Amino acid sequence: MTQNPATDNPNAEPADAATVQTPEEIIQANFAKIEAERDDLKDKLLRTLADMENLRRRTEREIADAKAYAVTSFARDMLGAADNLRRAQESLPDSARSTEEPALKALIEGVDLTERDLLKTLERHGVRKIEPLGEKFDPNMHQAMFEAPDAEVAKGLVSKVVQSGYKIGERVLRPALVGISAGAPKPQAAEGGDTTPTAH
Repeated sequence: MTQNPATDNPNAEPADAATVQTPEEIIQANFAKIEAERDDLKDKLLRTLADMENLRRRTEREIADAKAYAVTSFARDMLGAADNLRRAQESLPDSARSTEEPALKALIEGVDLTERDLLKTLERHGVRKIEPLGEKFDPNMHQAMFEAPDAEVAKGLVSKVVQSGYKIGERVLRPALVGISAGAPKPQAAEGGDTTPTAH
């Protein structure tokens, strides 16, 4: 025999009408739950797409940097050779440059040509010489070695380049070692007299 509590127990209280949901209420509750899940998944999808786009951009930037700066250590090592070629040229007296002796003339021309070729090769790979003479001192590009009075160069400008600097792309490979102008020398006070004007 089957038992039905609603009919078998006449004293049982009927179910509370407030807790019983109609089919429409059940559908609306399920619909709201599904909408919330959809919104959550949509938010996660948008975040994932944004993360992927950021990753793509970062990867492209890293690849571009790797290409641009791949020769950095090699270029830095080659700067010593470029410096030595420049020093060799600067150490030659003017009389040696104007000589008619073929062997010496060929040697001087060879050193000049080698330096130009080395600098062109470095430029092809993105390495450029910093030419700061007469420019405003920039601590990001220049390293100050001294400051000296110079009547011909305004205060704060580079008055002498001790060693050339180089950039690779937008980065400083080696700062230029420079001397900075302190401006014109201050006039000396006249001996034995007070130079301050007096009011009459």
